[in-house]
Amino acid sequence: MTSATIKLFLPHGDAKRLRVGEVSNWTGKALAAPRTEVDDLLLREEAESAGIYFLFGSDPESGDALAYIGEAEVIRDRLKQHKAKDFWNAVVVFVSKDENLTKAHIRYLENRLLQEAKTAGRYRLENANASNPKLPESDREDMEVFLARIQQVLPVLGSDLLTPISGSHKTTKPQRELLCKIKGAAACGKRTEGGFVVYKDSTAVLVERPSAEGQHPYIVALRKKLVQDGTLVETNGVLMFTKDVEFGSPSAAAAVIHGGGANGLTAWKGANGKTLKELEES
Repeated sequence: MTSATIKLFLPHGDAKRLRVGEVSNWTGKALAAPRTEVDDLLLREEAESAGIYFLFGSDPESGDALAYIGEAEVIRDRLKQHKAKDFWNAVVVFVSKDENLTKAHIRYLENRLLQEAKTAGRYRLENANASNPKLPESDREDMEVFLARIQQVLPVLGSDLLTPISGSHKTTKPQRELLCKIKGAAACGKRTEGGFVVYKDSTAVLVERPSAEGQHPYIVALRKKLVQDGTLVETNGVLMFTKDVEFGSPSAAAAVIHGGGANGLTAWKGANGKTLKELEES
């Protein structure tokens, strides 16, 4: 992904309220706001344009991160309709400053964004299907550039919806792959921008430690959730990861693998046997 200079404007001087984002030499513009500020966003001139929008929130029953990706020829009218949806608490909108986005363009973007969000797998999507309009080759290339800018700007505005769980494809320095082994379970992972990822096909112990329920109830609950949603499945006396999973820290990842509390800085080791702590201090 190319480098970029992103400029954020805070109309109210508060980074948690309405924000306006622009990228140098890009015709797009982003607007982001918490639900409490959506009326201010709707009053802006940009809300009269065609564009793409994201609604972010959580499932009230499971607590899972939930998102809705949509398109509209008039952003203001569509967002007013979405006030009836209860789950969302934040909105991000992308429009074109030169007003050259057509209905076919935004439908193409919606379809591509849904694909990218499904691939990233960080959010459950409220809507999963979209039309796939045919565009001339030159228009498709233009929209792929627009998509790439959305992928750059969205994390700056507070959402990792489109960010691959395994981290950025290119980093300033190579990330070491690390191993965590205990009682027949073996996992492989690495640090990422968001915490620590455990790779698909890694394994965790089948049964939690006797002390885990009292001392680490969060880990017990997290393991149960991962089993319930199919992320961990029992196989050959261990629990296997069916996909890459990102945790908030090396310790959280190691604790799930160990079935109880764990110090990630010592539980994770490089191929040379050095602990993560030793590797990061060297």
